[in-house]
Amino acid sequence: MKKLKSKIFASFMLLVVFLAVAGSISIYEFKKLSLSVHGLIDDNYKSIEAARKMIESLEREDSGILLLLLGETSSGSKIINSADSAFLSALDVAKNNLTEKNEDILIDSIQKSYIQFKQKLDSMNTNLSGNEKISTYSNNIHPVFLKAKKSVNELMSLNQTSLHNSASGL
Repeated sequence: MKKLKSKIFASFMLLVVFLAVAGSISIYEFKKLSLSVHGLIDDNYKSIEAARKMIESLEREDSGILLLLLGETSSGSKIINSADSAFLSALDVAKNNLTEKNEDILIDSIQKSYIQFKQKLDSMNTNLSGNEKISTYSNNIHPVFLKAKKSVNELMSLNQTSLHNSASGL
C-alpha cells in the first residue's frame, strides 16, 4: 500500500513538473510574441508620423508658393526652404523604416512626385501678371502638389491599416 501511495505521489509530482515547464514555455513564447507585435506597432507608428510630417511640409510649401505669387518672396522662400528640409527629413525616416509589403514602391512614388513638384516650383516665374500667376499655379503647380500629397496619403493609409490589423489581432 505504501509503495502504491509513493508511486501515485511520484506520478502527481511528475505531472506538476510537466505543467510548470509547459507554463513557463507558454509565458516565454507569449512575451516573445508581445515584443514582436509591439515592435511592429512602433514601426508602423513611425511611418505614420513620418507621413504626417511630409503632408504638413507639403502644405507649408504650398503656402510658401502662394506667398511667392503674392510678391512676398522673402517669407515665401523661407517657408519653402524650411518645409523642404522637414519633408526630406521625414522621407528619410520613412525610407529607413520599411515594414510593409510594397512600402518601398510607395516611397519611390513619393520621391518621384516630390521631385516633379520641386521641378515645377523651381521653374515657376513670379514675374507674371495676376491672372497668369493664378493660371500657372492652377495648371502647373497645384496638380503635382496634389499628386505628391496623394502618394504620401497612400503610405499613411497602408501603415494605418497594418497598425489597426496588428492591434486588433492582439
